[in-house]
Amino acid sequence: MGRARARTRRAGRAAVNHHPATPARNGSTLHPLRAKRLGIETQHEPIVFTHADCPVARSEGFAARAQVQLSAGGRSALATLYQVSSDIVAVDEVGLSETVWHRLGVSEGTVIKVRHPQPLDSMSFVRAKVYGHRLDAERLGTIIKDVVAERYSDVQLAAFITAFSSQPVQLAEMVALTRAMVEAGDRLTWPGTPIVDKHSVGGLPANRTTPIVVAIVAAAGLVIPKTSSRAITSPAGTADAMETMTPVDLDIPAMRRVVEREGGCVVWGGSVRLSPADDILIRVERALDLDSPAQLVASVLSKKIAAGSTHVLLDLPVGPTAKLRTAEEAAELSAHLQAVAAAFNLKVRPLLGDGSQPVGIGLGPALEARDVLAVLRRDREAPEDLRSRAVRLAGALLELGGAVAEGGGEAVAAEILADGRALTKFMGICEAQGGFREPPIAPLQHVIQSPVSGLLSGIDNRLLARVAKLAGAPRSPSAGLELHVKLGDRVERGQPLMTLHGESPGELEYAWDFAKANPGVLQVSPR
Repeated sequence: MGRARARTRRAGRAAVNHHPATPARNGSTLHPLRAKRLGIETQHEPIVFTHADCPVARSEGFAARAQVQLSAGGRSALATLYQVSSDIVAVDEVGLSETVWHRLGVSEGTVIKVRHPQPLDSMSFVRAKVYGHRLDAERLGTIIKDVVAERYSDVQLAAFITAFSSQPVQLAEMVALTRAMVEAGDRLTWPGTPIVDKHSVGGLPANRTTPIVVAIVAAAGLVIPKTSSRAITSPAGTADAMETMTPVDLDIPAMRRVVEREGGCVVWGGSVRLSPADDILIRVERALDLDSPAQLVASVLSKKIAAGSTHVLLDLPVGPTAKLRTAEEAAELSAHLQAVAAAFNLKVRPLLGDGSQPVGIGLGPALEARDVLAVLRRDREAPEDLRSRAVRLAGALLELGGAVAEGGGEAVAAEILADGRALTKFMGICEAQGGFREPPIAPLQHVIQSPVSGLLSGIDNRLLARVAKLAGAPRSPSAGLELHVKLGDRVERGQPLMTLHGESPGELEYAWDFAKANPGVLQVSPR
């Protein structure tokens, strides 16, 4: 294999040297093309286009799907190259997707130099992982540095993610991956201790307890600098829901100002560059619908360690269609999280919860935000399951952080919510993050009714999340669905089961068709 790679490299050098060009300092050749903005959105994947007759592409031996490096004005970017035979780009142009356009920061017609990238040596470690080998701290550190430097294509990232998903977890490797992800980004430090945090491992639609927990815990006097993720496989993540009410793209100085003023915040982790590799991996995990245990552990704990947390409460929903199907799976993941956390002197407490059905009414960023506000505002129609779950979690975190004696946290949390201190604190956090706004309402809605009378005997969380995503969530903030029933409810024929919310007729129709074709989404047993 080593000789084959050497032959490939010699052939590449021969192709480059066959045509004269201006040599760069490192000995490779650089060819200029003019930049053309194509306005193509590729969801973070860097894509460029050249004409099939482009002499530069021919001379360099660039084939379709080749990796190329582009440079202009002191900035560079790696991208996947495609070729076109139409007049979208001229023979002396390189067409840039929006991702590449913004990374290079160029203007129309700017001269861009294109070359073969340096070999990505860390891919040999990924290939070793694919073939079943374990990776040590040095190799994982090299891979993660290349990931953060955006040297990996989505295909290469998918190989790395899939390789981890196919192997049983190993403690040393999980610790090494967590450490590599922490060290590849920024780290926060805070005066005093404890610095508390709460995290749900996900897999349960809605369950938007975090903003409520942050408000209660900060109102009680603990420091909780919460960084949250966007959706991976769900219709909304905490950052997506929070963004419908206040800005979440805060940098570290802004985040620090909010925490110093209010004692807590809820911001998107990607904007503060804490464990930046995690956000890149999450993007591909979302497309693959994969979330391996080792990467889940590293994802959760690297963010908490980088954020400066000392005490973390872990919410583990368990249910037949949740991410964790059984109590045994939850116990195994809890053990992994506690073992890796111990290597970093991080105190964690897992808390198992009911994952049999969504928590709250809404699924989708704005709909989940409206549930949060209803609980904080103590509305009569506020979802009781969301309120009680948030109070339970907040109480456990108050106890873990030492603010309340063991066994007394839930009562204190309920009191802070009931007397309005939690709402006041939440509004203060929103104002400090850039101002509060009411979540938007979707312009299009469609009610799905029960075809029979009977008992709601089953909810498939995964299928229900799929319905909300087909309706447009989380990309369209107001899209998703509202549930009108819970497990065990008796329903009559023609009674509303859920209301779809959408911003486009096409997406709403996709969601409706999928729900009709999959009666197991909400299973009504005839009586």
